[in-house]
Amino acid sequence: MAECKSSIKKIAILTGGGDCPGLNAVIRGVVKTAIRKYNWRVYGVPDGFEGMVTGSSLVELTEFGIRGILPRGGTILGTTNRGNPFEYVVVEDGKEVIRDMSDQVVENLRI
Repeated sequence: MAECKSSIKKIAILTGGGDCPGLNAVIRGVVKTAIRKYNWRVYGVPDGFEGMVTGSSLVELTEFGIRGILPRGGTILGTTNRGNPFEYVVVEDGKEVIRDMSDQVVENLRI
């Protein structure tokens, strides 16, 4: 791989759309590469897109913290097939309405 000269120092990982095999392996690979090769800090977004919208606290992922996740099923971050930030259902005045929550997502991801 080419040398990365980016100013990126932090990244976030999100697993959304439901569960599938291999998600923990991907998380582990991203964390190890980001830390070892680029010296980046890595964060996980709990509960997929739902976590981005609701502002769930980001979890810092470390090499120590990802030990032993390969044989575990699912995803250590949690996932959901709901929570589209561009069409998010909220209750206002007792009625369900659809709102674009993408600005809120950006605010919630500031780390």
